[in-house]
Amino acid sequence: MYASDSVPDDLERTAFRKAEKKYKLYYQDTYRTPKKKKQPKPVDLSEVLDFKSVQELYDRKAELPSGIVPVRCGLDRPVFAIENRPGFYFIPGALTIEQQCQWIKESLTSFPQPPNRTNHNAFYGPINDLFIAAKERKVLLAEENPNSEYNPSITTRDAQAWKFCEEHEASSKGNSRKSISASVLLRKLRWSTLGLQFDWSKRNYDISLPHKKIPETLCQLAKKLAAPAMPLGEDFQPEAAIVNYFGLGDMLGGHLDDMEADWSKPIVSMSLGCKAIFLLGGKLREDPPLAMFLRSGDVVLMAGEARECFHGVPRIFTDAENAEIVPLEQQLSHEVDSSFLEYIQTSRININIRQVF
Repeated sequence: MYASDSVPDDLERTAFRKAEKKYKLYYQDTYRTPKKKKQPKPVDLSEVLDFKSVQELYDRKAELPSGIVPVRCGLDRPVFAIENRPGFYFIPGALTIEQQCQWIKESLTSFPQPPNRTNHNAFYGPINDLFIAAKERKVLLAEENPNSEYNPSITTRDAQAWKFCEEHEASSKGNSRKSISASVLLRKLRWSTLGLQFDWSKRNYDISLPHKKIPETLCQLAKKLAAPAMPLGEDFQPEAAIVNYFGLGDMLGGHLDDMEADWSKPIVSMSLGCKAIFLLGGKLREDPPLAMFLRSGDVVLMAGEARECFHGVPRIFTDAENAEIVPLEQQLSHEVDSSFLEYIQTSRININIRQVF
């Protein structure tokens, strides 16, 4: 659920919406100096919970801020819970730098591949090798089907096929067909779905849709990470995942993840790329949310009562001072990884894995 500027008046007045607006990216007015680069308006981050600092304090003095408690489990790193948000768990730096790079690459190359669906399916149909096409500066070009008979029930976009071609071919003289660059499409990639496919129009899982299974390596990682939030004696069964892609200025509006059958099983949410602010509210939008930083490699678990809490991402930080991705930049510094580096320097990826049944 990507937020838009059109929000009903009653929602504008809720505590959750006020927090979204507090942390959302706004720019300073530049009407007096129109050629000057836009500068973000300052934002007060003093009330944002920082689990990196929480962990450092815990490691150094075995102390924790009021309301934060350690969770005893089998993981090899600290897990924290929030006393007034039962079922919510935060694992700072849960992913190694190698794992982060692995899943960034998979999220850009493998996960958007058909039959997995993306937000582009509705208009362009299945798109193969989008990341490679963007890297090669190709253009997606519409091909009118000359053999198709007129049918008023078929829209123009349904009558079209699309293919990637060289830029000069799309801009050749006399070519009036619709086109869009692969790099623009990549930047407009908002979500892809793995495993069982989620039908956004009906807000449920459509088991009839073709799909690829979630990679076994990702399944095993999710099972391990889910352990602190699982009912005693049960194992997490990853059956579906939604991958969200964020660019500068993007936000994920307050929402509930309530389409799975058993809320006692957690959503395993992995953060990759630029730092973000995450809002964890209550069961009503009127409940004041708690803001916290999410960094690359952090993992959040939401199970039980936490599944009933509104949550969202009002802000990502892409500037060098606040993005906090230096380890990623160093790991992706080889020329062969330059395209991944260029993307993730101004982006955030979130993989959230679910047990559907």
